[in-house]
Parts: sequence; structure tokens; C-alpha cells
Amino acid sequence: MNKNINNYSEDQTQEFSRKLFAGECQFFAASTNLENLPPPVLPEIGFAGRSNVGKSSLINALTGRKTLARISRTPGRTQQLNFFNLNGYMVLVDMPGYGFARVSKTRVRSWTNLMHDYLKGRPTLQRLCLLIDSRHGIKASDKELMNELDDAAVVYQIILTKADKVSVKDITEFSRGFELMRKKHPASHPEIIATSARKDKGIAELRSSLSLLVAPYHFR
Repeated sequence: MNKNINNYSEDQTQEFSRKLFAGECQFFAASTNLENLPPPVLPEIGFAGRSNVGKSSLINALTGRKTLARISRTPGRTQQLNFFNLNGYMVLVDMPGYGFARVSKTRVRSWTNLMHDYLKGRPTLQRLCLLIDSRHGIKASDKELMNELDDAAVVYQIILTKADKVSVKDITEFSRGFELMRKKHPASHPEIIATSARKDKGIAELRSSLSLLVAPYHFR
């Protein structure tokens, strides 16, 4: 019988978070269509956002590695769903960027459809981390995805990236503005986390937030 995570102290849950993300993390699958997705076994956390928003950099920072997820200066290099097994407890999914890519429109449409089909039909998807560049805010393509996630009842959390490039005031103003928007987005998570992979800002906070999704499976 599973025990309630609330029965454990903050120190215990923080220690679990630290060990979880310090543990082994391995790439194990890449999918370009729904037919070759890996079996839905472990809880999955998706990472989505506009091209060049910093998805791969954030995954590397979360796991304490520099080359786990491939980083490129060329927007649109991630063109498939990449799956990483984190210590046997959860799977991190690096998704194709949207909004810009130096490839054909046909290919962009193909991987965009793949991403949307995955988001709508994956039973083990626990949360989508929707990455927003702190410097640019929420764009039209982000709003389109948010509306789709709301319709599909997929919980998503806004994660600001490159927060070292803006001021604390800018982050505060964004958070206030999004709080007003949340009334129209029922699937959105109430907590916004500002991160910087380069400065390690907000990384521990995000680890703790994601760890709570699998902690009940650990505390038995």
C-alpha cells in the first residue's frame, strides 16, 4: 500500500529529489512516429517549447550532465521525440521545437503532428514543462499549444528559461500577467519556475517540483 507523500518531511522529499536527479540517466529511445514509441511504463515528463528555447540545455542541467541531450545553436535540430530513463523512476522526453526551423514545411508539419498526437494520447504523461524564453514571453505559437493542452486536459507548467538574461522585475511582471491569463487555461499548473541552465538558477526548485510526481512510488 502506498504511503501519502505528505507523511514525509521536507528534508526527506528534498533528499529524494537530489538522489533522483543525481542518479543514472540514459537515452533509450527516439521516435519519429506513434508506431515506434516506447511502451508506456514509467511516468513521463515532457519538455516542449519554441525552437532554441533551451530544452536540451535544461534537461542537461536537471540531470547534472553536459551532453545527455544534444545542444545546437541551430534552431530546429531536435526533430524527434527523445526519451531518457531517469534512474528507473521517470522518463524525460525532449520534444521537437516549434515556431522556427531551417527545414522544409513538410518535415516541420510531420514532427509537429507527432508531438501533438503524443501529448493527446500518452497515458503515462504526468506533466508537460512548457518552456518560455524569459526575454520574449509567450508567443502566438505558445498560446496555440496551451489551448490544445487545455482541450486535452494535459497538465502543463510554465518554465521560464534564460532567466539570467532579464531582471527580477521582468520575471515578476511576467508572473503577474500569467496569473491573469490562467483563468482561461484550466490545465496550467499554478507555479511558474524561472530557470537558467547556464547559471544553475531555479534548477533545484524544478527538480523538487518534478520529483513530487514520482515520490509516492518511492515512499511505500
